[in-house]
Amino acid sequence: MMGNDILGKIIDSDNTKVGGGASSALSGAMAAGMISMVAKLSVKKEYGFSGDEYKIMAEELDILAEGLMHGAKKDEEAFVELMKAYKLPKETDEDKAARRQAIQDGSILASRVPESNAIMCRKVLDMGNTLVGKSNPNAASDLMVSIKLAELGVYGCILNIRANLPSIKDEKTLQEFEASIKKLES
Repeated sequence: MMGNDILGKIIDSDNTKVGGGASSALSGAMAAGMISMVAKLSVKKEYGFSGDEYKIMAEELDILAEGLMHGAKKDEEAFVELMKAYKLPKETDEDKAARRQAIQDGSILASRVPESNAIMCRKVLDMGNTLVGKSNPNAASDLMVSIKLAELGVYGCILNIRANLPSIKDEKTLQEFEASIKKLES
């Protein structure tokens, strides 16, 4: 299973290819799964939403959980591509230009992936917040832990976007990322 593979890589302290971006996506995936569980535990009593509304939320959260699991793997792949760019030769002017472009492209990819993951984490966070006080009270602690995991997912993904921005020289792209970060933080 992909999730166990990426999780194993994250907790392997000798693995330097998987880090904060993948961890943040997994944090969001865990949050989505647990918030979905809370929604499912709320279906029969209708604590603030109809049973069908809870089921729709749970379905969307399950899709987000899967998307974030895949996003964790994509984060690893983007990082590997960026590292390949840094290892390109730089002997000639042509080599240097090709390397600069590869680093630029790799940095953009390594920012787009956590941006996408942050957007999904933000949806998970928003859905979790909608269930506060409107879900099965027996699962209130699960919901609150999930909300904190989703917050961490958003925050960590934003940190990963920012980590790559210094290598991006295109002003329009930088402005797009800054606008996206601002929206995610609001």
